[in-house]
Amino acid sequence: MISALDRKLIRDLAGMWGQALMIALVVSAGVATFINSRTMLYSLETTRASFYDRYYFADVFAAVKRAPEAIRQRAAAIPGVARVETRVVEMVNLDVPGMDEPAVGQLISMPVSGEPSLNRVYLRRGRRLEPNRDDEILASEKFTEANGLTVGDSVTAIINGRKKELRIVGVVLSPEYVFQVKPGDIVPDPEHFGVFWMNREALEMAFDMEGAFNDLSIGLMRGAQAREVIFRLDQLLEPYGGLGAYGREDQLSHMLLESDIQGLKTTGLVAPSIFLAVAAFLLNVVLARLLALQREQIAALKAFGYSNVAIGWHYLKFVMAIIAVGSVIGIFGGWFLGHTFTVMIAELYQYPELVIRVRPSVIATAVSVAAGAALIGAVGAVSRAVRVPPAEAMRPEPPASFGPTLLERLGLGRLLPSSARMVLRQIERRPLKSALSIVAIALSVAIIVVGQFIQDSMDYTLDHQFFRVQRYDITVNTLEAGSTDILHDLRHVPGVIRAEPVRMVAARLRHGPRSRRVALMGLPQGGTLYRMADSSGAMYQPPPGGVTLSASLARRLGIEVGQTVRIETLEGKRPTADLPVVSLMEDLQGLNAYMDLRALNALMRQGPRVTGAYLLTDPALEQQTYATLKDTPKLTGVTLKSSAIESFQDTLAKNLGTMKKINLFFACVIAVGVVYNSARIAQSERSRELATLRVVGFTRGEISAILLGELGLLTLLAMPLGWMMGYGFATALNLMMNQMEAFRFPLVVERSTYGIASGVVLTAATLSGLLVRRSLDHLDLIAVLKARD
Repeated sequence: MISALDRKLIRDLAGMWGQALMIALVVSAGVATFINSRTMLYSLETTRASFYDRYYFADVFAAVKRAPEAIRQRAAAIPGVARVETRVVEMVNLDVPGMDEPAVGQLISMPVSGEPSLNRVYLRRGRRLEPNRDDEILASEKFTEANGLTVGDSVTAIINGRKKELRIVGVVLSPEYVFQVKPGDIVPDPEHFGVFWMNREALEMAFDMEGAFNDLSIGLMRGAQAREVIFRLDQLLEPYGGLGAYGREDQLSHMLLESDIQGLKTTGLVAPSIFLAVAAFLLNVVLARLLALQREQIAALKAFGYSNVAIGWHYLKFVMAIIAVGSVIGIFGGWFLGHTFTVMIAELYQYPELVIRVRPSVIATAVSVAAGAALIGAVGAVSRAVRVPPAEAMRPEPPASFGPTLLERLGLGRLLPSSARMVLRQIERRPLKSALSIVAIALSVAIIVVGQFIQDSMDYTLDHQFFRVQRYDITVNTLEAGSTDILHDLRHVPGVIRAEPVRMVAARLRHGPRSRRVALMGLPQGGTLYRMADSSGAMYQPPPGGVTLSASLARRLGIEVGQTVRIETLEGKRPTADLPVVSLMEDLQGLNAYMDLRALNALMRQGPRVTGAYLLTDPALEQQTYATLKDTPKLTGVTLKSSAIESFQDTLAKNLGTMKKINLFFACVIAVGVVYNSARIAQSERSRELATLRVVGFTRGEISAILLGELGLLTLLAMPLGWMMGYGFATALNLMMNQMEAFRFPLVVERSTYGIASGVVLTAATLSGLLVRRSLDHLDLIAVLKARD
């Protein structure tokens, strides 16, 4: 048996179904984005953990110039070490069928028999390597897919100065290369960088590493401290040219993958919070005004004996019904988005299988948070309404104080038509309600600004990093630091217009108890192909008497300009030096330390040495340039900037762009919900007044102009506030996003973003106005003007 209050609830919902549906859609946006973000995170973390565990991803890694195999036993004896795997790892240039430009490959040795104890590979297609075959390789799946290769195809590698054809016998995945990025890069380019596994005997012979290794991985016992193992391992490998051990958190693939997950955590927290806050605010405004219109009904209910609790519960059920509808829509939407986005993002990575699960606890949390936010927004309005005494509630609300508006007191009122004066009087006489409407509309503007800000920031990063900082066309690397004579050779390569040197040195920077392993970059004075530019575009020169650090690196070391940082190089004779920090640079990529090239060579106690060069080339001769670089034996890596840009756009930009579109869709839903509700509430509050005007001779167009003019003016007043709020939200989101190491996005909000946000909200206001105008055209004058008993 349905009670009288429940029948009233059904009538109220039916009478304002449009407003209720819009609020439900706002709630659904918050629920859907929460479920989507939590599902993506849980799925990606679960998939990663499963892959790492099943294929024994190492905990500690170390590179060394050349160490005897006997060191393996001594490494295994370090307290806390459970497994040790030694390997031969080398970078080579590749000639890929059908590709004019050179590619880069990383060759990794596989045991002669059996599986490696760490960093095992998952065989997707083909077979394993056969013993005593020096021409067989297992290839990473991303590389084969990007180049249209399959089992049985071959690639040509320059191994220790000699060309060798290598045949793909299997396509594999590795936990070590879930995020397949060439060392030194932060964006994957699977077309031009591949990872290959080869019989160890073949690699040992090719690189003169018989009975030796140059790469070591360690698996730790449960509860072991990685820092202590790294310290002891560095001591063990130092005599053999150790380049510094590091933990899993600094392993390139894992670090970039973790950076992506942290970014998802940040954006996944911000968007639902904003949506649910807007929903709570809307419910508070709508319910407060609904209760104001139902003052007499509340008084009548009290007169019939209903308690404050019963009446309050009745109106809270109104809110809960809206939440229930929004939650159902949000659950299905979140499930769909979670599955779609997880698959989309996982395309960047290499997993044998993807685990996608929507946990019941996530759904329960999303609904609970949405209900909590909405109820918090509604409880205040309900409690204020039910506390009003019946006798007072039976009387209509006291009318607003009438008198001339500010413009009229200034003598400007006569310049306005009567409808415009009515609009201004209504806004000025109800300042609180007008302010609430302005804030609600401004929030919708702000949400769109935040959604578009990500695109603006990404576009700026692309232009800054690839055109202001990196002004070269090609970057080349050598196996180890060598003579500057290679610059002479490179300048004579067909199509090379300019070549500038660079040297990279592995180093550990220390300040007090904090330390960080980085690549120390030596650049020449006056270089133009790689420029030290911060996020604002300000230019720096390599300091001849100290170092310049990324501001992000400085924050992690707890160091400021003028203080001294200890540099412990991890190559050659491993010299150390205490150098002043000359400047800090807010760059956008990685954690970097810059020095003058001559000063870096002096620190290393060597003459002029380079590990690579930046090349400016002639596009008309690019085929000859590529062909010559492919056949240059001293080079172990050739990277094209054009490929890096394409990869950036196809991976990071594509995914962020898709997420931005979804957020923009939700923002539009909120904008329509906010503006439509504001218009319908204003119509409900002023229906009697508007009907009176119709009776005394005002046309439909004139009363529409009064109501919609008020809505239009409030919308215009909300625009600047929405821009400021959007910029504030973007600032907060930017601060959270810039905790990532790989990429730091600058705070850039283009003018076009404000235009897009304003255009969307104005369009929503126009559509809402048309719906309200249709309702005004069918206004029942007799029903509205009936006397209130």
